[in-house]
Amino acid sequence: MASIFSKIISREIPAHIVAEDDKHLAFLDINPLVTGHTLVIPKREVDYIYDLEDDELTTLHLFAKRVAQGIKSSISCERVGVTVIGLEVPHAHVHLIPITTMDDMNFSRAKLKPTKEELAETASQIGAKVSL
Repeated sequence: MASIFSKIISREIPAHIVAEDDKHLAFLDINPLVTGHTLVIPKREVDYIYDLEDDELTTLHLFAKRVAQGIKSSISCERVGVTVIGLEVPHAHVHLIPITTMDDMNFSRAKLKPTKEELAETASQIGAKVSL
């Protein structure tokens, strides 16, 4: 059964995409911790990030680096934090989170509830700064 992320890749489910290449996709989290919280995934569905082949893991992180640079250029923050949790969706993914304080990466706090318009604007701002 395809994960929700695979359905986003196939465009069965809409998403606010910030960057894409032939092997990866980056899109905004719809329940972000902070504005600009982005998910980066491989297009090949693999449940656990460390089950990716070495070259896939490498290219995923290099793609995430370019997305993080776009986030840093467009969202006010000290840096972009990265985390891999991997329990909520059975598809390998990386969270890129603009941070100013450590609490910005606290997954137990209340999530933001941005509108579709706010998500679209944020995706557009980040996407314009991602160099692929």
